[in-house]
Amino acid sequence: MTTVIFRMEGDRITGFDSRGHSGYAEAGSDIVCAAVTSAVRLVEATINDVLGLAASVKVREADASISLRLPGGLAPAAESTCQALLTGLMVYFTELHDEYPDNIEVLEDD
Repeated sequence: MTTVIFRMEGDRITGFDSRGHSGYAEAGSDIVCAAVTSAVRLVEATINDVLGLAASVKVREADASISLRLPGGLAPAAESTCQALLTGLMVYFTELHDEYPDNIEVLEDD
């Protein structure tokens, strides 16, 4: 199962941790893992490459994990954009969980 934990400080999403294979199908054919990977890459690329913010990203292939943390002290416009992106990611993963409850779990951690 893939577990995604959104890291929170009050109402602010500070980042997320995603780990594990969904187990929906064999590697290379797993549509749930592909959906998670694609969404994570889109958000990371938007934050770091498009917005030019230095979010910390750690990838560990050994346990199929990726974590992202927003930098502190963002300008209001950048903060608003990042919160919209991360909230959208949370909604997307929650909807994916509704479709595949045995393959993805979405949590919040204060």
